[in-house]
Amino acid sequence: MQENLVIVESPAKAKTIEKFLGKDFVVKSSFGHIRDLPKKELSIDIKDGFTPTYEIPKEKSKLVSELSKAAAGAKTVWLASDEDREGEAIAWHLTEVLGLSVENTKRIVFHEITKNAILNAIENPRKVDMNLVNAQQARRVLDRIVGFELSPILWKKVRPALSAGRVQSVAVRLIVEREREIINFKDASSYRVVAQFYPVGDASKTLFKAEYSQRFATKEEALAMLERCKTATFTVEGSEMKPSKRYPAPPFTTSTLQQEAGRKFSMSVSQTMSIAQKLYERGLITYMRTDSVNLSDLALNSCKKEIVEMFGEKYSSRRNYTTSSKGAQEAHEAIRPTYINNHTIEGTAAEKRLYELIWKRTVASQMVAADINRTTITINMSGSAEKFVATGEVVTFDGFLHLYSESHDEEPAEQSEAAILPALADGTQLMAQTITATERHAVPPMRFSEPLLVKRLEELGIGRPSTYAPTISTIITRGYVEKSNKPAQKRPYTLLTLKGNNITEKVANENYGAEKNRLAPTDIGMVVNDYLEQNFGIVMDYNFTAKVEKEFDRIADGEQGWNTMIGEFYGSFHNLVEKAITTQIEKNTQVRVLGVDPQTGHVVKARIGRFGPMVEIDGAEGEKPRFASLKKGQLIEAITLEEALELFALPRTLGKYEEQDVIVGIGKFGAYVRYGNNFASLAKSDDPYTLTYERAVELIESQKKTVTAAATPIKTFAEDADLAIKNGRYGAYIAYKGKNYRIPRGKKAELLSYEECMNIVNNTKK
Repeated sequence: MQENLVIVESPAKAKTIEKFLGKDFVVKSSFGHIRDLPKKELSIDIKDGFTPTYEIPKEKSKLVSELSKAAAGAKTVWLASDEDREGEAIAWHLTEVLGLSVENTKRIVFHEITKNAILNAIENPRKVDMNLVNAQQARRVLDRIVGFELSPILWKKVRPALSAGRVQSVAVRLIVEREREIINFKDASSYRVVAQFYPVGDASKTLFKAEYSQRFATKEEALAMLERCKTATFTVEGSEMKPSKRYPAPPFTTSTLQQEAGRKFSMSVSQTMSIAQKLYERGLITYMRTDSVNLSDLALNSCKKEIVEMFGEKYSSRRNYTTSSKGAQEAHEAIRPTYINNHTIEGTAAEKRLYELIWKRTVASQMVAADINRTTITINMSGSAEKFVATGEVVTFDGFLHLYSESHDEEPAEQSEAAILPALADGTQLMAQTITATERHAVPPMRFSEPLLVKRLEELGIGRPSTYAPTISTIITRGYVEKSNKPAQKRPYTLLTLKGNNITEKVANENYGAEKNRLAPTDIGMVVNDYLEQNFGIVMDYNFTAKVEKEFDRIADGEQGWNTMIGEFYGSFHNLVEKAITTQIEKNTQVRVLGVDPQTGHVVKARIGRFGPMVEIDGAEGEKPRFASLKKGQLIEAITLEEALELFALPRTLGKYEEQDVIVGIGKFGAYVRYGNNFASLAKSDDPYTLTYERAVELIESQKKTVTAAATPIKTFAEDADLAIKNGRYGAYIAYKGKNYRIPRGKKAELLSYEECMNIVNNTKK
């Protein structure tokens, strides 16, 4: 009989832990959850206190048998799944499935995979915490009920094959609301006036910039301002220097790591979590799902030692941080390296980058603040109530900035340059070398990036560290949200420059509107969001969703029963479901009228069709309407009449090929080129609206080669003319008397003999 069996969640974790435990311990992995709610059934007994019915998936049955055998043959079983609620639930499911007693089975937790942490956990086991298990069950059951009761309503009222989720729907709402802010944004421009000054009598003409405190709505107003500057005098009204400090950011929590990795490395939230998981399982960082910014005494002492060795005592400043995020849970440590003295690691480029980021952030959090001198100079302009203002910033001691500087979500579009300003006494006369009025366009709201969405969800108290990545993945997979990538566009802007007594005007171009991996709602995402907001306000309410998270926390603390909490929610929610089933939707609320087609005089509409978003021109009496699909990135809510009419340019005839018309169009399976009865698909990079004749011929000839290659047998047989080995869409196959037969895995098609082929034909099941 084996002395000890340790069960962990992942094979990588098992491998790392096995190194620290002696020969008396066998470490096995459960590969995550070993049972869950069935995918296609509700499996919750509403009448019996919302009792869930779990099942072991088919793919886990062999693993469960192996673990059961190992558990039965061990004197002591140790459950070492992760230390959050999900991990606690996995431990409980293991006790249930393997027939272990919750009272007698040893549960161990650790937030880092080091020898000391593992041995300490073995010395201090506890029981499975049923309060944490019930908090996880409450989340799982509530989300299952919401999904299963809302989804069929969406199928009937909006479109088949749709689904809804509690946290996901709220995340989509945030993205839809931001999109509507962008759609409703009205472009406007104003003129920003900046002067280059130097003190009168300064032979070296030391220049510094100052901005006028008023902006001008029109070019005429800006020109009038520059005219006044020709005869104005400029005097220093006041110069103030304030010493200040800039403090380091706290160590990483799950959400701040996701945000910073997104800003610095353009990593998606799921990428960040996947890499962090690998680092944790290799024993390189502490547990990566945490709300805490706390560091252990061991970590604080290790940081101090490294800082003193690298930079000297004056750079070290021990400090503890407190968590400020709404509804923080589980008093873990922040995410940090397990061994602070390991500055770098071996691994993939992404693993190295993420580890270095965690290391720098952790060490920098224990360094002294940077000393900064901030200077503000206020300048009077004769004949004007407004002032010119110059601001400067000088780092006098770099402190933690010597090692690390945090990125920011959206850098302000315009900032006065933080530069070194000269020391100027009040009353100093200034000369303006140049004064420039630059036209600046208002900036529309930015779409959410993944890090920004995580930040907003956390601010609202929605979701928890373990939910951010799957929430974002789910709304993208369901087609409610997509990643938007837009190249920069160019637009002109005007510069008016006063130099001496001359004003010159110049028109330049600026780039604007570029986007990379921003989250944009799809039409179906907007329609589903609107329907849920109108009919299920309780699910879509931000405060309610955050309140539910607090209820889960109370369950985890043993202050509330999970069945009671679900019951209180279910009553009002189910009433809304019943009402929605019997409420008819006005069809015209899902159709947007864009205007009238100037050619036919018929109405042009945009709506969701059977195959997705589309525009439609009504037909005359007895005629069918005309339809066209929207392009990627176009929205029903934002498309203009002009843009809609352009979509009817397809199908287009480009010319002749082998005496057949070459036609480009969009069909059920995407964009195509047709000549006669032959079709060739367009590549993703091809635009059917701008495709040239030459490119169409390229696609046609490539398709012909593919068809010819497929029609030419790989091998024929003299013994029987009906037998051949052919190349198909999914690889080689045997063709015999009008029927096709799969070649067994491992067999090379060109080496098969006549006898082997006939054996496959004769022994293939009908």
